[in-house]
Amino acid sequence: MVKKMFDNTFGKTFRRLSSPFFSMGDVFESPDGGSVQTYGPYYYGYVKTIGEDGIPHVTEWGNAKPGGVLTDSSVRDPLVDVSTNEKDGTIKLVSEMPGIDKSDIKLNVTDNMVLISAEHEDRKYQKKVPLPSKVDENSAKAKYTNGVLELTLSVAEEKPQGKIVAIE
Repeated sequence: MVKKMFDNTFGKTFRRLSSPFFSMGDVFESPDGGSVQTYGPYYYGYVKTIGEDGIPHVTEWGNAKPGGVLTDSSVRDPLVDVSTNEKDGTIKLVSEMPGIDKSDIKLNVTDNMVLISAEHEDRKYQKKVPLPSKVDENSAKAKYTNGVLELTLSVAEEKPQGKIVAIE
């Protein structure tokens, strides 16, 4: 049952995402039908996963979205994988950003969002990543090896809301 639902949802999503993207050929050709434009690069990808609730989720990335939407090709939108380890109470982000040095990366962590940016010569990366739960900014630990950035954050402890009032 779950497999059939996944297959149906995947098929529909794949057609929705792929069909407009493959019809973007006219974006790359000049009006006279001649040469191809020389700026870029253009790239697009998506990752399909099944959440803990059993519902498929699609995450898109890149600067050429289906439907002919092109964004600034000088800034790359890296794929960022976000995973939660409920046992350890941590959230881990993994992103591929080749061609830059560790010193080029800037990470800005808030309680529910991470902004990743990096710039080295002609390569620029930028991505806002919403987090599945609030995190402790002070717990952030990052490492960058062979073009792969790994950021680990601790989930913030939930504080009770409101104020307890003593009765006299």
